[in-house]
Amino acid sequence: MRRVLTAISVASRPDFNISSVTCRSDHTRWSAPEVRADYRVVLVRHGRFRRKAAGTPADIDATLAYVGAPDEEESFAHPTGGDVCTSISVAPKLWRSLTGDAEVPANQAVYVDPHLDLAHRRLLTAARSGDVDYALCEELLALLSIAIGRTVTGPTPLAPTPSGRDRPLIAAAREAITEAHPSSDTLFSLAKLLGVSPYRLSRAFPRELGVTVTHYRQRVRIGRALDRLEAGENSLSTLAADLGYADQAHFTRTMRQYLGRTPAALRHLLTPAQ
Repeated sequence: MRRVLTAISVASRPDFNISSVTCRSDHTRWSAPEVRADYRVVLVRHGRFRRKAAGTPADIDATLAYVGAPDEEESFAHPTGGDVCTSISVAPKLWRSLTGDAEVPANQAVYVDPHLDLAHRRLLTAARSGDVDYALCEELLALLSIAIGRTVTGPTPLAPTPSGRDRPLIAAAREAITEAHPSSDTLFSLAKLLGVSPYRLSRAFPRELGVTVTHYRQRVRIGRALDRLEAGENSLSTLAADLGYADQAHFTRTMRQYLGRTPAALRHLLTPAQ
């Protein structure tokens, strides 16, 4: 029995791929065994199905997700119809930065409590925001930390860093963002520049500054935008591109979100009347 799947990419980068997967299968028998090569977390949005790994079945629905590991054999059954899921595929390097040497036990189901449910919804909201390289990445790391924390046993890099230890890290990150270092274009490349995991960098900002790294970067970019608007910048599309926004619409949404006004209105407010 083969499953009929349709996958639509929600967001994709070298370290991860997030897809909305719709399964239209309707069968009570187990599908032929499948083997995948990636680490993944799969959360149900609608419907339910059965998964069998290491010979043990589990009923997967909105309250129970699962974590998959490379080379494990799994089968599926859909006795009540199809389903829609969010499938998060994670590169080994990113996975290991969160788990360390801990392994994922076979047939690992994860209870989706309200915190994980909210993390899932926030991830999808961030994907629609247009800010894949910071806002979405931070939500992804938060979701993965919850799922992995409930999956693996033993010490992992998810343990909190002692207070004050990350102050030099935050100072270096702020400098890179303020100076518009090319590696500050994405959260992952900034973390690589600073020699830490993306998760550690993401957690350090709110602990040390009280704001996320995404919000701090937005603060810096908004300041640059206001400088340009005050100087009479004529092309909003050029300004959006120069500041690294996905497009002018993304730039406009961000300015309205933080300042309650569009870039055009802010330009009018900041430039003297003729």
